[in-house]
Amino acid sequence: MTTTGVRAPLRQLLLASRPLSWINTAFPFAAAYSLTTRQIDLTLVLGTLFFLIPYNLAMYGINDVFDYESDLRNPRKGGVEGALLDRGMHRLVLIAAAATTVPFLIYLVIVGSPLSWLVLAVSMFAVVAYSVTGLRFKEIPFVDSLTSSTHFVSPALYGLVLAGAMFTPALWAVLLAFFLWGIGSHAFGAVQDVVPDREGGIASIATVLGARWTTRVAILAWILAGVVTLATAWPGRLAAVLALPYIVVAAPYWSVSDAESERANRGWRRFLSINFVCGFLVTMLLIWYASL
Repeated sequence: MTTTGVRAPLRQLLLASRPLSWINTAFPFAAAYSLTTRQIDLTLVLGTLFFLIPYNLAMYGINDVFDYESDLRNPRKGGVEGALLDRGMHRLVLIAAAATTVPFLIYLVIVGSPLSWLVLAVSMFAVVAYSVTGLRFKEIPFVDSLTSSTHFVSPALYGLVLAGAMFTPALWAVLLAFFLWGIGSHAFGAVQDVVPDREGGIASIATVLGARWTTRVAILAWILAGVVTLATAWPGRLAAVLALPYIVVAAPYWSVSDAESERANRGWRRFLSINFVCGFLVTMLLIWYASL
């Protein structure tokens, strides 16, 4: 096989893993584990690597394979917002997802406890159940947003359990705020796909509520996330302010119609940029917290 022939499948695998989202799953695990153990060890390194790439390849790659027909009708697909895989790549993506996740899972089971096994099992089940035929949680309105949020919160919960964290009311508040953020993020992301999802026969929170009310649900979820954050320990309360940029980005689409829902893609692209800025600020807050 030529070098070009090798690069094409590798490029599609890379796109299928959504590089822009790697940090969204790796950072929660790394932060939760390291702040609990206060050390850098092999489990931290391997766990972070797992949630950085293999986890995302499994989550998004499986989704791209089982969403292929509907993705053909979605103008957003084919770039950083979602790969449009060649049909011939589907088998390779599924094999690559299994081959890259299983070795990490074996290690994490060996170093873990029954409770950590349970959290990891729920996390991986959510990854698979969201897309595969027969489960398709992404086509069960409201369950789709809950499952999507689980994709991002479960690595943090897993890191805490694996490290033996003590779960205080303030820590539960952090996890709840994060979960509400995830619900809002999925809901707002679904707004832009109302038309292609309906044409493809795919149900979602947005196809049921409509673009207008789904946007409002997203904004409400972010408001609640900010409020819940106020119950955390100082300086964690400052994170409440970070809900505002998301609300500002979604606010122009408060009354967007289904017919014009594609306009929300502009807000979604801004959302992706905001994630990096807010992620940096959260990191600074965590460093501040760790130093106290």
